[in-house]
Amino acid sequence: MTNTEYKTIATAARKKVLEMIFKAQTSHVGSCLSAIDILTVLYMGVVRNLDKDLKEDRDRVVVSKGWVAAAVYYFLAEKGIIPKEDLETYCQPGSKYIGLAEPSVRGIEAAGGSMGYGLPFGVGFALAKKLKKEKGKVFVLLSDGELQIGTTWESLLIAKQHNLSQLVVLVDNNSWQAMGRTKDILNVEPIEERVRSFGWEVFRIDGHNYERIEHALKNTSANSPTMIVCDTIKGKGVKRFEDNNLYHYKELSKGEYEEALKELSQSNG
Repeated sequence: MTNTEYKTIATAARKKVLEMIFKAQTSHVGSCLSAIDILTVLYMGVVRNLDKDLKEDRDRVVVSKGWVAAAVYYFLAEKGIIPKEDLETYCQPGSKYIGLAEPSVRGIEAAGGSMGYGLPFGVGFALAKKLKKEKGKVFVLLSDGELQIGTTWESLLIAKQHNLSQLVVLVDNNSWQAMGRTKDILNVEPIEERVRSFGWEVFRIDGHNYERIEHALKNTSANSPTMIVCDTIKGKGVKRFEDNNLYHYKELSKGEYEEALKELSQSNG
């Protein structure tokens, strides 16, 4: 897929996700927008059969950064795994499509949002694949803040101990967490050096460069687990939201929503 095609898909995703979040008057706008370019390539260019109701010999995606649920639901709808009309119920009373990724939704492998649990799930899925000699990879989307959690580092050790080459971790490294800059709360840098010392293959890339994301995802190690550190901008695509942690929690006003849609429409020509 070309960069132009990926950009068109990502822009459409940003518009719809903003609509979902605005209508529901929820938030995590910045987190969703920082991850959308990663998710665009992952879901639309790399992963194959994600429907857990069909067969085990398939790829799995674990969304540890579960507060990007709106963006993930969008791509599951685009892949035909959930009905597109279900997106209209996002965070509405009685809906199963809540603001954190939940396994009650087809295509969601494990509950996401409680920090530090996604990679343990991913390690378990990858180890099961290895023992059963199943094909397919296990992709895990982490936040940079989750690299502060002990279970994450324990899981990195276990994955290397068993040489889980089926396991690919993507870090949405937007440099923010809920209450401030990641480096100011508990610095996790240099990420690539630390993870590489555990025996992992590590790429560090621009997380908004579709070509680089695709190349990294398609060139993972055949002999060890792989981590792809994706340097991103929180709120990417809308200037008001970019690198502004206010939009981790803030609901969108009508004016902010309309301004964002206009900017996104102009950016994609």
